[in-house]
Amino acid sequence: MDEIVKKLAGLGLPGIILVILTVTSAGSNAAIVAALTALGGPFGIVGGIGLLGLITVVGDTVAGYGIEAVLKAIYNERSKTESVRFLLKEIKDLPISEELKLKLKNELSPEVIIDTEEVQAPKTIEIVEE
Repeated sequence: MDEIVKKLAGLGLPGIILVILTVTSAGSNAAIVAALTALGGPFGIVGGIGLLGLITVVGDTVAGYGIEAVLKAIYNERSKTESVRFLLKEIKDLPISEELKLKLKNELSPEVIIDTEEVQAPKTIEIVEE
């Protein structure tokens, strides 16, 4: 899995989107072809077809480890060379569930603020007219 994570981290955001498209397309080749064409850059579909073998490996990896584990590992690897702030913004814009976004954000910046101060119930003030 480490080798796959490094390769996908090298692709950046398109690699993340490719992982998500591969998992969510469930047999729809149109989404994958559009992503491959975009990933091919100046080489177009020919460059994107070079990633076709990677899609198979990604599908197998995701099936074996789960999308959450793969995305966490990719973002951990990317955080070594990219700004965590940039990655957090990127995660915010991903087309995934809010729960998964929160898990990814916590993985990148695990600083959990725990408020240990006890919350006191509001005092009741009674006004008496004389």
